Amino acid sequence: MRAVTLVLAVFVSLIASASAETRQPATDLDLRATYAPIVKQTAPAVVNVYTSRTVRTRSLFDDPFFSQFFGQAPGGQTRQQNSLGSGVILDPDGIIVTNNHVVEGMDEIRVFLPDRREFEAKLLLADPQTDLAVLKIDAGEPLPALRFADSDAAEVGDIVLAIGNPFGVGQTVSSGIVSALNRTNVSVSDFQFFIQTDAAINPGNSGGALVDIDGNLLGINTAIYSRSGGSNGIGFAIPGNLVQRVLASAVTGETVVRRPWLGVLGSDVDSRIAEAIGLDRPRGALISQLFKGGPADRAGLKEGDIIVSIAGQEVMDGEALRYRPATRSPGETIEIRYLRDGRERRTRAKLEYPPEIPAANRTLIEADCPLYGVTIANLSPALNEELGRNPFDKGVVVIGVDPRVATRRTPVRAGYQIFAINGQSVDKVDDVLRALRLPMESITVRDARGRTGTIRLR
Repeated sequence: MRAVTLVLAVFVSLIASASAETRQPATDLDLRATYAPIVKQTAPAVVNVYTSRTVRTRSLFDDPFFSQFFGQAPGGQTRQQNSLGSGVILDPDGIIVTNNHVVEGMDEIRVFLPDRREFEAKLLLADPQTDLAVLKIDAGEPLPALRFADSDAAEVGDIVLAIGNPFGVGQTVSSGIVSALNRTNVSVSDFQFFIQTDAAINPGNSGGALVDIDGNLLGINTAIYSRSGGSNGIGFAIPGNLVQRVLASAVTGETVVRRPWLGVLGSDVDSRIAEAIGLDRPRGALISQLFKGGPADRAGLKEGDIIVSIAGQEVMDGEALRYRPATRSPGETIEIRYLRDGRERRTRAKLEYPPEIPAANRTLIEADCPLYGVTIANLSPALNEELGRNPFDKGVVVIGVDPRVATRRTPVRAGYQIFAINGQSVDKVDDVLRALRLPMESITVRDARGRTGTIRLR
């Protein structure tokens, strides 16, 4: 018995020795277990973005009465308002992507490289819908740039690094994992489809890089979910596949980002709908509206169909019907899986840009009336896409108001939709122009919050 015990002890000892030998680090990198090589590869392509603008403060003397009474000239005082963020170099020629909210409304944009060089940046393209902006600097030499990862291939649990300039303290790296994918209730931009991470993201990280373990760009950090304003382990990044579409528009010289569409509007499938149609669980997106002659219509889809997959990517809610086509190229043919009459079917659709039907006919109103200084246009799928509206909206929309009359004469604001003038419905710009030949007594509008009302002018 003692002999058997001795043999077993020797056997276990040999296994332990072999195991220890197997676990021994083969290289210095294995021993250090560090992200340093990835950081060295990626950090030189992440920059600091500093912006500023001059803001005039209002004073008592802005009122002409008090200005005359006290003998003071109107104008108030001016002060400099500064902001900071991060950016990512995506082309050696100095093309940089950051968040639109970092640069929006700013007079000056300056970029600081990790090697402490400083350059004035030119804004090539701003896209409020995705909260992305593309900048250009001239460094006189090729710069380190990041390559894109396929953000559609990311999985929950993947290791990621967030690189940026939190609180303006300087370039900082934090690590974490992909906590969730396809987040759609964040309310950061019109395209609700974010990568969630627990890598620390704080103010100043906006526009910075979220990179994968291979050092490729998985997304652009854009927001944190926190009441205190600091990182609580919930941060969001714009997927790289969407960033690529904005970048492509900027490089080709477009002033407005155009994105392919399917020509559908969809809603989420909840448990009630799933039970009614015999689904094992809520999934997919129910087609509620279909644009006649659009890609989905030509592919044979109908209202009431439930799309469950686009280009091999599972569809879980209505937002995917807008996001998935927007990351593809115009002219590309994609496969769509959908449910009809309880049976799964397949079809193929050729993506295209939303059409401008009817033509926008952008018109500045110069007639002596309450709409003087207002620019209006006809809504179309193309203009709706540009303005971030429901793609199926129709009618006349206010796209601009001269600042000199914005608070004085006109009763409307940019984004208002005009339905009627003096009780007579208007469907196109020409209808508005004809209505203005008579004195204006009332105008019926819907504001940006969806509230409809009639404004009495007399």
